[in-house]
Amino acid sequence: MSHLRFIVIGITDAPHPWFPPEVMEVIKEGKVFSGGKRHHEIVAPLLPEGAEWIDITVPLEGVFEMYRRPSPPVGHPSREGGEAGAVIVVFASGDPLFFGFANTLRREFPEAEMQVFPTFNSLQMLAHRLVMPYHDMRIVSLTGRPWPEFDRALIERASKIGVLTDREHTPAAIAQRMLEYGYVDYTMHVGEHLGNPEKEKVTTLTLQEAAEREFAMPNCMILHSCKSYNSSFGIKDKDFALLDGREKMITKMPIRLLTLQALDLPNRKVLWDIGACTGSVSIEARLLFPHLHIDAFEIRLECEAIIRENARKFGAFGIEVHIGDFLATPLFEREGLGVSLPDAVFIGGHGGKLKEIMAKVVKVLAPGGVIVMNSVKAPKVLRDSHQLWDEACAELGLQQEPPLHIQLNDNNPIEVLKAIKR
Repeated sequence: MSHLRFIVIGITDAPHPWFPPEVMEVIKEGKVFSGGKRHHEIVAPLLPEGAEWIDITVPLEGVFEMYRRPSPPVGHPSREGGEAGAVIVVFASGDPLFFGFANTLRREFPEAEMQVFPTFNSLQMLAHRLVMPYHDMRIVSLTGRPWPEFDRALIERASKIGVLTDREHTPAAIAQRMLEYGYVDYTMHVGEHLGNPEKEKVTTLTLQEAAEREFAMPNCMILHSCKSYNSSFGIKDKDFALLDGREKMITKMPIRLLTLQALDLPNRKVLWDIGACTGSVSIEARLLFPHLHIDAFEIRLECEAIIRENARKFGAFGIEVHIGDFLATPLFEREGLGVSLPDAVFIGGHGGKLKEIMAKVVKVLAPGGVIVMNSVKAPKVLRDSHQLWDEACAELGLQQEPPLHIQLNDNNPIEVLKAIKR
């Protein structure tokens, strides 16, 4: 087929759009057009007679196959001065390069020529309606995407967050999530049908108000907080909900922070916390390194409620909690679910099955991944966990680093053990 060329035109929700002469000329000479159903309704009166329209619907593979069909070249020679090729005129919302369809086309057709005629995206229009400077706005898209980047923006206390929504991640669902985890100091500005003079609506609400409202699609929102935050390094042990009130069941703050340092978390993507108990290590890691995906494994049923209580209390979104025997938990199938395998693992509890747990971990640990464990040097213990650790590392071919020794007050000494998968 001839060389493929896309001309991508950004439009708003306005029912009677205005385009500059250059764009009108593209539309006049076009043969094959594409866009969403709403876009088709808006531009249909402008399309030339006999024009072909390709609906952009999921799954996109079918759309891409239609794009690849041979089609006759039309005017507008290529910008390189060569012969014109097959041209598809695509209509997309706002700025097609702003979380838009032009990015999808670039990934799927890297060799295709592309020209973009953008207009204001919805978040720009909402900022304009609010007369709000937006150069400092953190942008997050929840359109067909999961929560992590939004959660990260809140954990990092971004003062102004622009959010692209969808039918699942609605303003109400977002407000409810924020309230559940204690992010209450934001005002929500919601823009509905921006660019459509007949339907456009901009509303400013508290999170409590937004959580109880329904909003028309399409919409977007800006979260704004004027409150300044003093971040702390390390959560006090007494502030955690504990298992049966037992303080010895929590990794103490100095040990916790030293453990996180040993895990090299700024350079890791996925942390597994095995034997999470109250979730103190997972929560501390989530707040200090919000880019991480964290899985917390714990065998005791009663710990699930404790971990979730602590996560809500400290605003630690997104920790995946798995209750049950780690050795009986299927792990390999997770890769097929789009969940990355770990490159950092903390073993906070092993129930006497340390070697079995390490053997299972090593099978899925990424190359260069680290395993860290804290070994208590208790008196009158014939075969302590450090000895089991040494044996496991030798059997599994792990490279050990020199242990760190620390003792808090009159507690038993602790060794922070670290091994790397070669």
